[in-house]
Amino acid sequence: MSNENIIIIGGGVIGLGIGWQLAKSGAAVTIFDRDEAGRAASWAAAGMLAPYAEVHTEEPELLQLGIESLSLYPQWVDELETDAEMSIGYRVEGTLIVGLESDDTHQLRHLYDAQQQFGLDVQWLNGRDACDIEPALSPRVNSAIHCKTDHQVDNRLMIRALKNAFQKSDGVLHENRAVKKIVIENGSVIAVQTDEGIKPCDIVILAAGCWSTQIDGIPDDMLPPVRPVKGQMLALEMEDGIEIRTVIRTVRARYPTSVYLVPRSDGRLIVGATSEEMGFNERLTAGGMLELLRGAWEVVPGIYELPILESWTGLRPGSRDNAPILGKTPIDNLIYATGHYRNGILLTPVTAYEITKLILTGETSHTISPFQLSRFLLSEES
Repeated sequence: MSNENIIIIGGGVIGLGIGWQLAKSGAAVTIFDRDEAGRAASWAAAGMLAPYAEVHTEEPELLQLGIESLSLYPQWVDELETDAEMSIGYRVEGTLIVGLESDDTHQLRHLYDAQQQFGLDVQWLNGRDACDIEPALSPRVNSAIHCKTDHQVDNRLMIRALKNAFQKSDGVLHENRAVKKIVIENGSVIAVQTDEGIKPCDIVILAAGCWSTQIDGIPDDMLPPVRPVKGQMLALEMEDGIEIRTVIRTVRARYPTSVYLVPRSDGRLIVGATSEEMGFNERLTAGGMLELLRGAWEVVPGIYELPILESWTGLRPGSRDNAPILGKTPIDNLIYATGHYRNGILLTPVTAYEITKLILTGETSHTISPFQLSRFLLSEES
């Protein structure tokens, strides 16, 4: 099937990652993006690769998918950096999840118990031990979990690398060119429609994030149940005396927003993120910035004097159960790769490799079978 004519709708890390792998296999791949490729949720992300830090007992299959993708990252980084001839800022210093008050410690204990239940390699620390690892932490920190195997990547560098690697593999990228409609005849995809006309194809991969429901042509009952979840973020510039190396995440039982601080190799410190059900509203707000800065300052007081470099919002694609929607649909030759919510960067390697394998072999692997659209169709029928 390496000579298939494949169209991917969406040029974020998911669409670019799949496109790169398929193009390397010899397929004719064209990606259409409604804006500049990679400038939506992929650009707004923090780049944390943190399945251990974000574990939930009710999401065991999603945890396993995240762990699988994390294990693929060394291979992914080596392959991508070789093909793109550039670094993507992969770092392995781990994550500290910290609490300041007794209520925070109680909440941390619940998280730690869940991590132990899944047999994850994490360590409980008191405040002094946490400050030994990250001296910039506030002396008020009284407890922490050290997730040594949670890593990070510079998502904006990864976008650049994926665009380079995809195009070097003879992939065709159309930016600022939206797909208006997927053309379906007799239950099978035959083409897409853009402002420039009909583009015939053999396979369509829908990887348009929270815009996946806005493509015409798909029957309403087969649309992926994906919604936008707004996140506000900002970047500070680290200076002498405030040089953080570890990703720091907070647990604040009494506040609506827990924050994370992600140090970049170029000296930026990413602070995020709010989580707001506001539709497609992308406005920055004073309240959002206040929550982030207050939360960051409480755990790393030294940020008070740091300059603000940038602030932005992103729209995460959240599915109904906050897990991705991957694989075949009831429409022949229509593949979904959307709904990655907070884990798009983490899940890029496993999504790219597994969707490529699906298209080349026609077989859905055990890795992604729990994440097919059919899980929602079955629940609606029942």
